[in-house]
Amino acid sequence: MIHPSAVPSARRVSDRPGRAGLMLETIGMTKHFGAHVALDDVSIRIRAGTIHALLGENGAGKSTLVKCIMGEHRPTRGQLLLDNREVAIDGIRDAHQHGMGMVYQHFTLVPSLSAAENLVMARPEVPALIDWRAEKARLHAFLERMPFRLPLDRPVASFAAGERQKLEILKQLYLARRLLILDEPTSALTPGEADQVLSLLRTLTRSEGLTVIMISHKFREVMQYADDVSVLRRGRLAGAGTVGDLSVDAMSRMMVGDAVLREAAPRRTWNFAAQPVALALERISAADDDGLPAVREVSLAVRAGEVVGIAGVSGNGQAELVEVLSGQRAASGGRLQVNQRVYRPLRAQMRAGKVFCLPEEPLRNAAVAQMTVAENIAFRVFDQPGLRGVGGWLSPARIRAYARRLIAAYRVKTASPDEPISNLSGGNVQRAILSRELSGDVDVLIVANPCFGLDFASAAEIRARIVEQRNRGAAVLLISEDLDEIVELADRIAVMSEGRIVYDAPAHETDQQAIARAMAGAATDALSVQPA
Repeated sequence: MIHPSAVPSARRVSDRPGRAGLMLETIGMTKHFGAHVALDDVSIRIRAGTIHALLGENGAGKSTLVKCIMGEHRPTRGQLLLDNREVAIDGIRDAHQHGMGMVYQHFTLVPSLSAAENLVMARPEVPALIDWRAEKARLHAFLERMPFRLPLDRPVASFAAGERQKLEILKQLYLARRLLILDEPTSALTPGEADQVLSLLRTLTRSEGLTVIMISHKFREVMQYADDVSVLRRGRLAGAGTVGDLSVDAMSRMMVGDAVLREAAPRRTWNFAAQPVALALERISAADDDGLPAVREVSLAVRAGEVVGIAGVSGNGQAELVEVLSGQRAASGGRLQVNQRVYRPLRAQMRAGKVFCLPEEPLRNAAVAQMTVAENIAFRVFDQPGLRGVGGWLSPARIRAYARRLIAAYRVKTASPDEPISNLSGGNVQRAILSRELSGDVDVLIVANPCFGLDFASAAEIRARIVEQRNRGAAVLLISEDLDEIVELADRIAVMSEGRIVYDAPAHETDQQAIARAMAGAATDALSVQPA
């Protein structure tokens, strides 16, 4: 339990009336952006002292709703009630005065300041002269009541993503908010860290009356930690209820409505020992942007028809490894082989080796934002005989026709092939780039966090496409920070920590606990690194 004395100089829960926490209710909450209706007559009730999960696909209105609650958006109409009293929240500071705080999906910490400085400077009133010895003593007392520790004197810029996420949550607890809104609070945490944080929040709802609104895509976390749930779809309330009375299937149906989810084909059974090695990484090393070691002698083999999943907390060299494999970063050591031939990720060799890649954040890493959907889809084949015009010139008409076929096959929602790809939603950018990367015969497929930030239906579509390629005999290297995704798709699971492969085992011989321990950097008896 957090004792009020651990939160000096901040407004404390015990200093406010109604210590039992905030009850929040929206009545007919509506928000228009011009002609677009982002939120349409949403009424929800958040019980004090509970964790309330807010679910919905991308664009469902979740972010708009919480921004209206926090005063970032002024609602077009509707009411907000706190403890049964109507209030008008005028900006973030006003929300803080009412005891509400928010942990955003994107970090709001000051990188150049230490953890201690970030915590103290976040207070509504900071003295002109700070007694840092006394402040740090109080901060240490506060941290003693937390399930995890963070170095107070280190600059936040040196923190890993998981450490920053924990500090964001600690900051709100330090400020003694009565109601916390969490936007994907565990996206940068290991499963063990996620359970620590959510268990802490659940304990605080019981012991301190804290009220939590949690935006999440992870049904496991919702089922295990939330009390109630509300589901938004296309800006409207699609359903609500007590978590114990709802199944995952019921919540899924609320999220997608009458949309048809594409199911993955049954997994083909392969004798992997008899399959050739399609992709081999041999002692690959690479430096980060500052010249420091990021990938350290990584060796891994992926066989035809096999999905090898690399799990790990962000910031452990996965991004740099993907950049090496896709030709965006030079390796400082080691070599790559595709189908037993030395391989360099250049366009001609990628085509010859039938190597395709879906990197993380494809709009930034695999597309030209202001070029059209058709042009982006045609990047791999625009100079091939079937698409060239008379005299070898580019043929916009043929490129457009080619793109239309793939747009239809992959259900890319776009006004036309001539729409700039930057105008598409995240899921449709993923589909467009995936259509390009899977448009031919695939021997090797490299995918990184393919469903990060995507809604339920888009994630199901992309995972089904990955399984299809695996069933056809493609070797798939899947790098993901979503452990559930790794467990669902991988035939073999490796873990990357501090730039090295620290764990490697067949999926049927491991479990989430062993993988999570390896992700956290702990030694495990199941360690069985296999040579390439």
